[in-house]
Amino acid sequence: MSNVLNSFNDDTICAIATAMSDAGIGIIRVSGSKALSICDKIYLSPKKKHDLLSHEPNSIKFGYICDGSDSEKIIDEVMISYMKGPHSYTREDVIEINSHGGMLVMNEILSLLLKNGCRLAEPGEFTKRAFLSGRIDLAKAEAVMDIISAQNNFALESSRNQLQGNVSDKVKDLRKDILYQMAFIESALDDPENYDLTGFPDKLRSIILPMISSIEQLLKSADEGKIRKDGIKTVIIGKPNAGKSSLLNSLSGNERAIVTDIAGTTRDTIEETVRLDDIILNLIDTAGIRSTEDLIEKIGVDKAKEKVADADLCLYILDSTSMIDEEDKEIARLCADKKTIVILNKNDLSGDIKITKDILPMLFSDIDVDTLPVISTSLLNGEGVDSLKRAITELFFNGEIAPKQEIYITNLRHKDLLMKTLDSLKLVIDSIDKQLSEDFYTVDLTNAYSYLGEIIGVEVGDDLVEEIFSKFCMGK
Repeated sequence: MSNVLNSFNDDTICAIATAMSDAGIGIIRVSGSKALSICDKIYLSPKKKHDLLSHEPNSIKFGYICDGSDSEKIIDEVMISYMKGPHSYTREDVIEINSHGGMLVMNEILSLLLKNGCRLAEPGEFTKRAFLSGRIDLAKAEAVMDIISAQNNFALESSRNQLQGNVSDKVKDLRKDILYQMAFIESALDDPENYDLTGFPDKLRSIILPMISSIEQLLKSADEGKIRKDGIKTVIIGKPNAGKSSLLNSLSGNERAIVTDIAGTTRDTIEETVRLDDIILNLIDTAGIRSTEDLIEKIGVDKAKEKVADADLCLYILDSTSMIDEEDKEIARLCADKKTIVILNKNDLSGDIKITKDILPMLFSDIDVDTLPVISTSLLNGEGVDSLKRAITELFFNGEIAPKQEIYITNLRHKDLLMKTLDSLKLVIDSIDKQLSEDFYTVDLTNAYSYLGEIIGVEVGDDLVEEIFSKFCMGK
């Protein structure tokens, strides 16, 4: 990692660390070598003295924020906490001003700090300083943002575990084992009299194969982990007036889409995120798919087909009181390579036609229909939603909402680097199988070591650091 720490040490930064709203309490965070002296300029004790420089570290002090140019003008009464570096979040001196939470008063305090020598922090700069100072590694820094943005219990718990080091510790253990083998090979090549490589390839194989297995297990968790964390891209698809908008409204708990007896009401996609227990569905209600001469409806149909191509799950709704036709078969073909749940809607209506699961072979000619989940519903009455939830759980999580293992890879950057690590380790095995010289082992072991190092930020460039922390919120 290049030494970018120096570019931050000279500045003392500040930002509002809590939400900009009319809350009871707001926090303005200050970090840097001049944090205490700058805050002292705008602080008054109850005895009307600027005595913040005598503030004991790791304690809280009551007082007032005032305009330094006019000590009589009180801005707000505050509690000020002082954490002296390196025993702070950033390993620098950190001041947190706890004021009232109104937007105007917090902005006024922030303006005073800027006027007296602070610089406004960039997004994520406090956590960036924690990373650059070595207090946390890059995987833990990313976990901070994941905790803030967690949308369900799994995402929160997974991010907590990552912040506590479960991903980092695993990566460090792998790097330690790889480094030992690299060092042994280099020592043997430099000093063959004292280091014997006889039988080493077989020994190395027995060490690398468990590493490969371990990484493959982590990668298996990545797809499930991402879905648990970010949600299932779910497209509601079917012919006009089959009940797609009714399903969206039923799952979201509100009248998100217009429901009428007129076919073709939905012309564009409607998107909504809903939570079923601890499952997140990123729902997309699409225009009914049918042949049409209406230009606007046709655009909606084309967009529906695009959404299906990008979906994790298709909820294919059929009107159980209508005959199957070629348009139904076309929709089924769109879903053929996707995880699909067939919903037979309007089971409360009576009539001469009542389609059942028996029609599935007519629709899906290329898949095993016996494994296809089929739910009978009356969506206007809310009937069948619980069965649908159970079917989704079974389809994605083998019927278990609770996670089955401790470490889940939920970060795409980590997944990509683990895949590169896996490829490098497999090349080591390939070199052993081909009886190549030990120099070839070292090249691929070095690459694997470097890829793992990028996960925790040991070997990472300035551009990547900037990109990661630019996604953080202000004040974190």
